[in-house]
Amino acid sequence: MTLAGLSLRDLEYLLAVAEHLSFGRAAQACAVSQPTLSAQIRKVEELLKIEVFERAPRGVLVTSRGAEVVAQARLVVAEARRLFEVAAAGNAPLEGTFRLGVIATLGPYLVPFLLKPLRARFPHLRLLLSEGYTRQLARQVEEGELDAILAASPLPGPELTELKLFREEFVLAVPRDHALARVEAVRREDVPVQDLILMSEGHCLREHALAFYAERLSVDRPELQAASLETLRQMIAAGVGVSLLPQLAVQVGALLDDMVAYRRIGDGSISRDVALFHRPGFSRIRDVRLLRQAVQQILAEQSAVKVAATLA
Repeated sequence: MTLAGLSLRDLEYLLAVAEHLSFGRAAQACAVSQPTLSAQIRKVEELLKIEVFERAPRGVLVTSRGAEVVAQARLVVAEARRLFEVAAAGNAPLEGTFRLGVIATLGPYLVPFLLKPLRARFPHLRLLLSEGYTRQLARQVEEGELDAILAASPLPGPELTELKLFREEFVLAVPRDHALARVEAVRREDVPVQDLILMSEGHCLREHALAFYAERLSVDRPELQAASLETLRQMIAAGVGVSLLPQLAVQVGALLDDMVAYRRIGDGSISRDVALFHRPGFSRIRDVRLLRQAVQQILAEQSAVKVAATLA
């Protein structure tokens, strides 16, 4: 597809440079050489007769007029992708490529249980998975780069349609020699927030912890942070502190169980809702609903995975 010499691929290069603010990193993300990408960007600027990017020794900046071009390019690329969605809407259910994003605190613990059963149910489905932060994945859905995401509810940022999947409790993870490791069940108020290790900025799990103990954490804010759940688990095993972990992360991949103890908190009300999110008006809504139904059925059949009753 071209318009006066401008192609969709050119716009994708443009968006990559705007996102990475580096011609080198953008070229790597687009799987092309840097000279090729630079030449195409220069071609776009000549066709549009404006300078989209300011080249500086320390990096790349988007010019004020270039920002408008980048914003419009996002819309054009998103609508072009939607054209293919509309064309594919009449195909057999869950056939072809489906681009699914999964938040980092869920993907490694849920996806392994889904892949083989999904392949058996939908043999012609090509599931492309992307892992990342909630806001990043939500933006990719909004801009048409992903078809749907698996994330915790409520979702910050863009307005996406939510299809609830299940609820999972948070449990308290403490070192084996911690006093709470000898208690069968921990009361909500007994959680030592002064020792709480939070996930780093961008993880929804951080926001959950801050919300559950908003009043106490506003007075006694912990300084320790972890970039991933496995790093967090290792910090607990080393006796650095305690933290809240999603139930699935405890059931699946608990590699340091000899050094970490897990305790249920109160009545299980400290939890998160997991849902599928897609764009309003998404042409493959049938596929998303089928995927939701399949995930719920697969989890119900898996004896190794225990989550709360399916949400309406």
